[in-house]
Amino acid sequence: MKKKAFISGPIQGVETEQSYRDVIRQICIRCGYEPVDPWQREKVIYKGTEPNWWAKVSAADFIRRDLEDIEKCDVLIAYLPRLSAGTCMELFYAKLIGKKTICICEIENPSPWIIVHSDMILKNVSELEGVLKHGL
Repeated sequence: MKKKAFISGPIQGVETEQSYRDVIRQICIRCGYEPVDPWQREKVIYKGTEPNWWAKVSAADFIRRDLEDIEKCDVLIAYLPRLSAGTCMELFYAKLIGKKTICICEIENPSPWIIVHSDMILKNVSELEGVLKHGL
């Protein structure tokens, strides 16, 4: 059975800047991982252009689906070019339930919370392929 990799990264506030997910997805595929990317399911939600659209989204269902996806994966890849509450929570949850975690962290001085909950911290996406090919 093919291993699965959950792709985590900031969405809220950077909805139009999600191209990093395509790059990570392609790396996962080349390395034999099936990418699980919540953006593929959620991007239609983030097209809300009306005022207060976010208040109309069921937060509990939204979170539940992401956590269930993490549970089904072997590794969580967290992309952190900047702080993201959701990405940090997903990283924490994945580590809490015993999943392998890789953090691609572009933050100069990451929080100890990020460091402790990351099995591996990479400086940029270009390092990911080598890590996935050679094992965690």
